[in-house]
Amino acid sequence: QVQLVESGGGLVQAGGSLRLSCAASGRTFSTYDMGWFRQAPGKERTFVAAITSGSRSTYYADSVKGRFTISRDNAKNTVYLQMNNLKPDDTAVYYCGARGSWSKLPMNYDYWGQGTQVTVSS
Repeated sequence: QVQLVESGGGLVQAGGSLRLSCAASGRTFSTYDMGWFRQAPGKERTFVAAITSGSRSTYYADSVKGRFTISRDNAKNTVYLQMNNLKPDDTAVYYCGARGSWSKLPMNYDYWGQGTQVTVSS
């Protein structure tokens, strides 16, 4: 069982930066691949980024490559999403998810946090 809590969202102007955190409870965090997803109003939840359990590999949606960076600290049971050069289209609720092997499909994830709102003004 893994419980996830996101934080770090907020209101930022276009071109600005935010760093999201996802804190996990449980001793098995280091065995899970982690993903970040986002969901805009009236739209489906979509893949943003993922990182493997030992941080060996990272994966990104094309729309965020070069702007977002996913990382994790297994000693702190936390995964991060550094978001730079934010755009209004990045506005959404951001969720972290945990799964044995990463996937771009949200339906495949076993555990989710409650989400954190990111709003980018133009």
